[in-house]
Amino acid sequence: MHSTDVVIQEVWNYMLSRCVLTAAELDIFSQLEVKNASAEELADLLQIDLRALTRMLDCLTAYGYLQKEQGAYALTEKGRVLSSYHEQSVRPMVLHLNHIWESWSNLTETVRQGKNPNLTKVTEQGQDSCQAFIQAMHVVAQKLAWDIATEYETIPFYRLLDIGGASGTYTVAFLHKNQSLRATLFDLPQVIPLAEKRFEQEGLLNRVKCVAGDFTRDELPQGCDLVLLSAIIHQNSPEENKELFDKIFQALEPGGAVLIRDHIMESDRTYPKAGTLFAINMLVNTPGGDTYTFEEVKELLEKTGFFEVRLIRKGEEMDCLVEAWKAKV
Repeated sequence: MHSTDVVIQEVWNYMLSRCVLTAAELDIFSQLEVKNASAEELADLLQIDLRALTRMLDCLTAYGYLQKEQGAYALTEKGRVLSSYHEQSVRPMVLHLNHIWESWSNLTETVRQGKNPNLTKVTEQGQDSCQAFIQAMHVVAQKLAWDIATEYETIPFYRLLDIGGASGTYTVAFLHKNQSLRATLFDLPQVIPLAEKRFEQEGLLNRVKCVAGDFTRDELPQGCDLVLLSAIIHQNSPEENKELFDKIFQALEPGGAVLIRDHIMESDRTYPKAGTLFAINMLVNTPGGDTYTFEEVKELLEKTGFFEVRLIRKGEEMDCLVEAWKAKV
């Protein structure tokens, strides 16, 4: 394919993305999970315009999300995962991306000014947006959480502190892999009920303490010897990360470790590719967030007092791991 065609195709892709986002927002996939339906039936059920809906359904059919037979639409395997009824539904993540669409629409002005003039934190967009975000994080984290819990040896540790742990996806994985481990999950008050529900479903309530708080303002729970910062540092500016590392150092028992999962960039900041895009995502969605190189993370950790800072896992997505230790005395 000619380079000009590649460029146009990459730019053109936003149209299909917008179509899928809108269909998820209207919950079309869930409706078709319940019952195959014609465009007329769906338009009547959802109280939306028939002509516009028909064009969208035909587009989704052309791209493999739906199939169409004798005027009735049905889900394909590809489209079924967007249904709310699917046991591994990605709809929460898609709804989160739908919220992000709004902030990305301000990218040009963000680049002009250095910050998004219409920035609104996801936690301030109402309970529905917050819940969609937490569920989205669970959707994308399940497999990776299990992989990391399997790969990272936790036998030396007795209590995990999961900071900003959302619904507890990583805590659940670590506790299942190490039966002697106990945990404290620390997150915002509106998130705690979601975490408690998941721990109850997993039969882990007796091994987890959930503590409500804001790590940007509150002190952290004490008594842990392993701290997990999973997908947190990219939300913060370097100054905010230094303040958080200081709090972790104070909360951590002597001889304990901090484990950071995030995008960790090469020194020239052009790899991994997903990290370069995510840096833009932080540009439009946070006041000072970014993706960081290992050297940048290491410097802040060592300034805090941590030692033996190592990049123990490299990856192309948000699957890199940095480990650092607090001295025993």
